[in-house]
Amino acid sequence: MRFASLGSGSSGNALVVEGGGTRLLIDCGFGVRETGRRLERLSLQPEDISAVLVTHEHTDHTSGVFGFARKHRLSVWLTHGTLSALGDKAPEAAALHLIDTHAAFHIGGVEITPFPVPHDAREPVQFVFGDGARRLGVVTDTGCATTHIEAILGGCDALVLECNHDVAMLRDGPYPLALKRRVGGRLGHLSNDEAADLLASLDVGGLQHIVAAHLSERNNRPALARKALSRVLSCETAWVAVAEQNEGLGWRHICQ
Repeated sequence: MRFASLGSGSSGNALVVEGGGTRLLIDCGFGVRETGRRLERLSLQPEDISAVLVTHEHTDHTSGVFGFARKHRLSVWLTHGTLSALGDKAPEAAALHLIDTHAAFHIGGVEITPFPVPHDAREPVQFVFGDGARRLGVVTDTGCATTHIEAILGGCDALVLECNHDVAMLRDGPYPLALKRRVGGRLGHLSNDEAADLLASLDVGGLQHIVAAHLSERNNRPALARKALSRVLSCETAWVAVAEQNEGLGWRHICQ
């Protein structure tokens, strides 16, 4: 099982997860041509993708979903709330499948366990992916941790974890007050410290990879995110990977 990021941040998000001969695209916040270009960096072609999963309706996660799915005849999986929020964009997809946020399902060789998260969207969801032997947990666009999130993510072999902002940088930065409150609120995004607290609550005894994701370009720095997570894991900061906005993140393999 392996995973890689096409890009992560407020200008666009997409993650590829591969297992059991199935390749899934999680969100697609880039145009059709740009998505193809970023897939090429991973030695993939659009026809290698089996399906697209959508976490929520915000445009940095969905702007390319339906154009990409229509062009390459891919199914799109999303919650009823997300479908409703997207309105007339959704019928452009080749096939739509609704996700129950509390029911696991399979796409090819990958088992997907969705879970609801607190975020300012209609029915946002994040995922744990498994191939029967290994598990990858993904949680971004989450205003705060919950006991359910902690229970779902415990024992994962790899984690992609939101480290959106540094509290001091957000507080002292250029955002208007209302936006600062939104980003830092319970329906906004995890700070570095909140991500570290979530990580500290998990069973990480078998953790092979930790990736800091969805970093704010104005309110965070990769070094700050790495420092917060490495402190919890008692590891070198270099061991903490960062999914960047422009370069994404290359393949990470999860060993059995």
